[in-house]
Parts: sequence; C-alpha cells; structure tokens
Amino acid sequence: MDGNEEALLRKRSNDLILLQKINWIATAVLGACTVILLLWIYQVSRQAIAEEQKRIQDLESEIVERKKIEKNLLLTTARLTSSNTDLQQFAYVASHDLQEPLRAVAGFLTLIESKNKGKIDPDTEAWIGYAVEGAQRMRTLINDLLRYARVDSQGKELALVDCNAALQTAKRNLALLLDETETEIISDKLPQLIADEGQLAQLFQNLIANAVKFKGPEKPRLILRVVQRQGEWVFSIQDNGIGFEEDHAKRIFVIFQRLHGRDEYKGTGIGLALCKKIVERHGGRIWAQSQTGKGSTFYFTLPVISGGDSERIAQSK
Repeated sequence: MDGNEEALLRKRSNDLILLQKINWIATAVLGACTVILLLWIYQVSRQAIAEEQKRIQDLESEIVERKKIEKNLLLTTARLTSSNTDLQQFAYVASHDLQEPLRAVAGFLTLIESKNKGKIDPDTEAWIGYAVEGAQRMRTLINDLLRYARVDSQGKELALVDCNAALQTAKRNLALLLDETETEIISDKLPQLIADEGQLAQLFQNLIANAVKFKGPEKPRLILRVVQRQGEWVFSIQDNGIGFEEDHAKRIFVIFQRLHGRDEYKGTGIGLALCKKIVERHGGRIWAQSQTGKGSTFYFTLPVISGGDSERIAQSK
C-alpha cells in the first residue's frame, strides 16, 4: 500500500508540474499575443491618427485656399461692377456727347460741298468726301459699340421666345440685302426657349449678314439646322461663302478683329463679337468651322427649357 501511495503521489506531483509548465507556456503565449495585439493596435491607431491629421491639414489648406478664392472673387466682382459702371457711363457719353459733334462735322462738310459745288477743285471735293465718310464710319462704330456695351446692361428680361419669330424678324430687317443678293435661306423648324427676343433676332441677323457679306461667286445659300443635345439646343448656320482658315476660328469673335481689310469688306469688326456676347448672356457657347473657298458653319448653343423655367412661365401667365 505504501508503494502504491508513493507511486500515486509521484504521479500527481508530475501532473502538477506538467500543469504548471502548461500554465507558464499558455501565460507566455497569451502575453506575447497581447503584446503583439497591443503593438498592432498602436500601429493602426498611429496610422489612423496620422491620416486624420493629414486630412485636417488638407482641410485647413483647402479652407485657406477657398478664402483666398472668395477674396479674389469679391475683388473681381467689385472690379466688374466698376467696369460695368464705367461702361454704362461711356455708353451715355457716346450716345449723347460724341454723336452730336460727329453729326455737326458731317453736316457742315456736306453743306460746304453743296454750297461750293463746281467752285472747288476735285481734290478738295474728294477730301471733303473722305471726311464725311470718316465721320459716318465713326458714328457707325459708336452705335455698334453701344449695342455691344448694352447687351448686359440694357437687355430685356429673359422670357419664352419662339425662335422662328426671331428669325423672321432678322430676315425682315435684312430684306433689302437678301433681295439684292438673291440669298436663299433654308431652315429647320426652330424650338421655343427662354431668351431675350430682341437679342436673339440680332444674333440671327448678324450671322446671316456675315454669311452674305462674305459670299462666294455663287448666290448665297444658308442652311439653318438645330438639334437637341444634353440639355441644350445646338444651332448651326452653314453657308457657301469664301470661308476662312481654321486657325482664325477663335480670332473672329474678338472685338475689332478683322480677317480682311476695310477696303475689301466694310464693317467695324464688332458683329461676331456681339454674337458671342449675346450667346454667353444666354448661357451658351459659339464657335465656327471653315475652310478657305468651301464656306463656313457657325454653331451656337442655347439651354433647353428646364422644369424650373416651365414653372416660372406657367406662373407668369
């Protein structure tokens, strides 16, 4: 019995020692896992904190940049307001103070010419004619500048407009020119949209007159098309005129820019710039494609009537 008890005691002691070793090993493994987990949590937290700090820095930089942009926008707005005021003052001066002396100069020169008919030499008559022509050209230039300056300041409120009616107005205004040149105009049925009807008629008139002015050897033939694309109407006016080099496609819409001398084609160089200003006032774009000797196509876009526009129209009825 004593031997059995000693064997059992040794067995239990060995089991206890083994259990203690297992506990130590488990504790060591658990401790190592805990350390690794803590290190991983620390690393992840550190990375998250670094990313958050970077995001905050980016936000702060963006806020600073936006404040700069807002400040610049305010300055630009103030300058534009000042420029518009100056432009309106110029328009007033041009329409009153500049026109009157030009009329007086042209009138007196014409009076001198008629009163001395046959008494002055041909050179003097020619000089008087040049002076009268120059005064008239200056009046035309001033009137064109006034129309350009007043696109924004004196434009009518945008309302529902039938483009077909605006086109007919343009054709009536150009009736004499169209009859003399036997111009043919082919047009799609045009849409209704929100616009300034007077300016829309002026837009059609300038583009048609431009096409007729730069006509080729054949009778002028204009094709007006319109398609709807991604919330806007895309208008095109194709002609069979003399065309121009594609490199000049942007230059022709800059005020006072001319591709031909005044002796070749009359004009002030404001017509297409006025078209651009009208289209941009309506939220559209204008451009041209051409090839020398093969005619030109002028494109412009105007917004399609939106749901908000329809609601406003319905309320105004």
